[in-house]
Amino acid sequence: MDLSKANIKKILGIITFAIALYAIMSNLPKVLSVIGYVVSLLTPFIVGLCIAFILNVIMRLIEDFLKKRLEQSTNTKNPSKIEKWIRPISLLLSLSLVVAMVWILLFLIVPEFKNTVEIVSKEFPDFMKKIQNWLGGILASLPFEINSIAFSDLNWEKIGQWISQFLSRGSSALFNTTIGITSSIFSALLNFVLGLVFAIYVLLQKETLSKQFKKLLYAYLPENIVIEILDIAKLSNGIFSSFVTGQFLEAVIIGVLCFIGMLILRLPYALVVSALVGFTALIPVFGAFIGTIVGVFLILMVSPIKALWFVIFFLVLQQLEGNLIYPKVVGGSIGLPSIWVLVAVTLGGSAYGVLGMLLGVPLSSVLYSLLRKSVHKRLAKKEIEPDSV
Repeated sequence: MDLSKANIKKILGIITFAIALYAIMSNLPKVLSVIGYVVSLLTPFIVGLCIAFILNVIMRLIEDFLKKRLEQSTNTKNPSKIEKWIRPISLLLSLSLVVAMVWILLFLIVPEFKNTVEIVSKEFPDFMKKIQNWLGGILASLPFEINSIAFSDLNWEKIGQWISQFLSRGSSALFNTTIGITSSIFSALLNFVLGLVFAIYVLLQKETLSKQFKKLLYAYLPENIVIEILDIAKLSNGIFSSFVTGQFLEAVIIGVLCFIGMLILRLPYALVVSALVGFTALIPVFGAFIGTIVGVFLILMVSPIKALWFVIFFLVLQQLEGNLIYPKVVGGSIGLPSIWVLVAVTLGGSAYGVLGMLLGVPLSSVLYSLLRKSVHKRLAKKEIEPDSV
């Protein structure tokens, strides 16, 4: 047996790993509690990295635009002095844009949504009477009698009272939950502020931090592993950036088109329903349908016919979005076939709810790209053409 220094290091490494793994598995609850404590300490920085990633997508677009405008300008005497201000200006504009969107959501749409729910709760008994008269008129207009259905025996007043009470309790619970969530957000305000400060620092110094991170990797890891890590990081950044940009732009487009269409068709609650459709469209595949279901319910309170028109309008809008908007805006940038998008959204939603739906698609796209690269590499070693299989 060759007991060279390299083999001795490998044997010692395996033994150390086995001992560490046994110690971790033997004290798993304590290890998990320590990990949880460390994560809680790092929460501001984790939040800051998430904020920095989202802001970087917006900031990069603004920064590229400003740089192109500077290059096209021929009257600038000292372009270097102006260029150093492009990053801070881009970051300031990005923050302003995000704050404006949050302000619109909180101070315009949320109160409107609250008023809508209160109006619907009050008008629900009248709505039940309208439904009863509407269905009665339809049945009376039929050329034959329906004796097999005891329609007239239904106590519509009690049904209306029960649903109205359920709706009132549900809306109260909804807003109580919203208040609870809001309180939790304010209790975590310190973490958010620290994270925002950290995000600003990261965005202003991202090139320097990137170089420091690469130096750290090259110093402590083999070169081939470092290259692999950097390739995966570059791939992940590209896919996540494309997904965030495309999904956000698609949500804005479908929300605006829904608002314009509802105004043209003179459908009620245009602002609230369009905002819901646009906001829920951030969730791939199922998102827009969630907002539509709520929209149908709200419009149904006013007029069943208008609710039917809204369903028809949304089906047309969904076809337009699926066949034209989504391929053009998002397209194949995430590199994931549609069947796996559906699987990723379903599994992500089942495991982690809305957050799983949002992160499932880009994460699955990264894994799919890495697996495809590995498969092609193995097929190349066996001298098999991927397209021939």
